[in-house]
Amino acid sequence: MTNETTPNYENYHSGFVALAGRPNVGKSTLMNALLGQKVAAVSPRPQTTRKRQLGILTTERGQIIFVDAPGIHKPHHKLGEAMNYEALSTWEDVDLILFMVDGSYPPHPEDRMVADFIRKSAADLPAIIAFNKVDLTPKDRLEAYKALYQELLPEAPLIPISALTGEGLDDLLDAIYERLPVSPPYYDEETITDLTEREIAADLIREAALLHLRDEVPHAMAVRIDEYKERGTGGAYIAATLFVERDSQKGIVIGKGGSMLKKIGTTARQQIEAMTGRRVYLDLRVKVNKNWRNNPSVLRRFGFKLPKNKEEGGSE
Repeated sequence: MTNETTPNYENYHSGFVALAGRPNVGKSTLMNALLGQKVAAVSPRPQTTRKRQLGILTTERGQIIFVDAPGIHKPHHKLGEAMNYEALSTWEDVDLILFMVDGSYPPHPEDRMVADFIRKSAADLPAIIAFNKVDLTPKDRLEAYKALYQELLPEAPLIPISALTGEGLDDLLDAIYERLPVSPPYYDEETITDLTEREIAADLIREAALLHLRDEVPHAMAVRIDEYKERGTGGAYIAATLFVERDSQKGIVIGKGGSMLKKIGTTARQQIEAMTGRRVYLDLRVKVNKNWRNNPSVLRRFGFKLPKNKEEGGSE
């Protein structure tokens, strides 16, 4: 027998919310902002997110489990196909679609593609349009852009926000809670993501590469954590390999006298230390795995999943 009071969840709303949108519209930035800490890698370059990640926000009103996935885009290789598959497959078990758009520009063809997927694949789910980057939207075009995006999903409420400044985020949360089912929480209140420190570290290393490298190199890069070892009061030792597709890219990543790799390592180490709250020794190396983005067996080894009819072909 216990004197503990059973929680009352009669007015508690919990559910899964898919963050949908094309690359670089601010999905990961929004999730980090709502959670109040960084759990997802972000950069100014598109396609920073490559795999599904949960961001769990628990408040007195309910629990929102954001499902952050790669931006939906027109793929140019099997990695792109895997990323689209990862994004679209997240919609199968969610309660709400949050369609994020970059409101500082009119709709892009990929915005229309995402909206078309939502209408066809998630027609039975409620949806909200998060009109992001309103702080950057030209004032004389704001209403026109809002109308253009509203046309993509006429039944969905459109809420202007800025994931960067926080504008409109309370209104967005209100709209989300109103559309989630009455339910007890799925996770304990201390849990904020389903990723391990090891997995987040790999994302932060790749984020650092995205920030420092030329356009053609970062998207040809994969990061593998080879060792993640605690050293007691000495912090943690992390060894990681950065895979690229060509010898010329390897030279760029290493840089003259190792200068670029050192720069990437310093940025990544600072981010990982900020995440873990302890000292980190980061050991990076670079290897070439030719054309890995079109090699299904390598993609599977890096943890990507392809649609069944896309898995044939390729060799290590």
